[in-house]
Amino acid sequence: MTGLFVRMSSRLAWLVAAIGVMLPATVAPAHEASMAVMVLREVAPNHYVGYWSLPPSDERFQPIFPEHCTWVQPELDCGQLGFTGKLSFEGLGSKQSAAMIRVLPQTGSPQAYTLTAAHPAVTVAREPGRDLAVWLDLADTYVNLGIDHILRGIDHLLFVLGLIWIVRGRWMLIHTITAFTIAHSLSLAAATFGWVGVPEKPLNAAIALSIIFVGVEIVRMRQGHMGLTARYPWVVAFLFGLLHGLGFATALTTLGIPQATLPFALAFFNIGVEIGQLAFVFLVLALMWAHRRAEATLPQWSAQIPAYLIGGLASFWFLERLQIMLSA
Repeated sequence: MTGLFVRMSSRLAWLVAAIGVMLPATVAPAHEASMAVMVLREVAPNHYVGYWSLPPSDERFQPIFPEHCTWVQPELDCGQLGFTGKLSFEGLGSKQSAAMIRVLPQTGSPQAYTLTAAHPAVTVAREPGRDLAVWLDLADTYVNLGIDHILRGIDHLLFVLGLIWIVRGRWMLIHTITAFTIAHSLSLAAATFGWVGVPEKPLNAAIALSIIFVGVEIVRMRQGHMGLTARYPWVVAFLFGLLHGLGFATALTTLGIPQATLPFALAFFNIGVEIGQLAFVFLVLALMWAHRRAEATLPQWSAQIPAYLIGGLASFWFLERLQIMLSA
């Protein structure tokens, strides 16, 4: 297994290049998740006024409230039973990857319910703080939201792909991925709790630059030069992991999650991110092993394709995000 990382043969290049070609086709904005947020403000007992604080991209996208509730936009009347029961959205998973409803009662703490295509419905309880089912729903919701975010965060995956390409040795790869995980977990928590803040547009441009850096390091390694990433991969992974963690935080800080549930939402979201990241790492390693066993013969020049693919795509993202930043 160690030899797989020591010698990156040219027959593996087409595999990783194919992964890189498929990735940008899935989503153009590398970090933006299609999230819609509706706010329900209680104006009378069990009577709410609803409005979109983050409108959906599809006008046909609508909430489906419990059966005993009457929804005549923008008013929701839930009668004597109150706002309890099954809550879902119509059209979730097409143009909308996730949706949230924030409930602002006249008395008591605000509540937030987040749904994804993988978790399309939740059960609203009268006392969510004491209801185990609600906490299980919270875990299911934010774990799936974390998985969805990392799999849609193509720039994050390309950075991880670059690390896999550079790092030599199984244990060094484990140390490198662990350093990246610890770093982005720390900065994700710091940004979510408001301890640090970085403007989103410059942050996205900087993340693209981190991928360009890794692409250049791959080219240098192919030319026989041991760059910083090849010599100290876990240090580079940790430093840039702090940057990428701030990018992960944008998926949570825009949702307006109540402070009471924020630590739990953060923990479950981070678990989801790690599940998605590890699944991607294992997938790449499995495909690399399969190609190694296939013993396919490819041109020597094809080994350069992944580096230029990663660097070229990241350069496009950087220029695009720089233009957005300067035109704001």
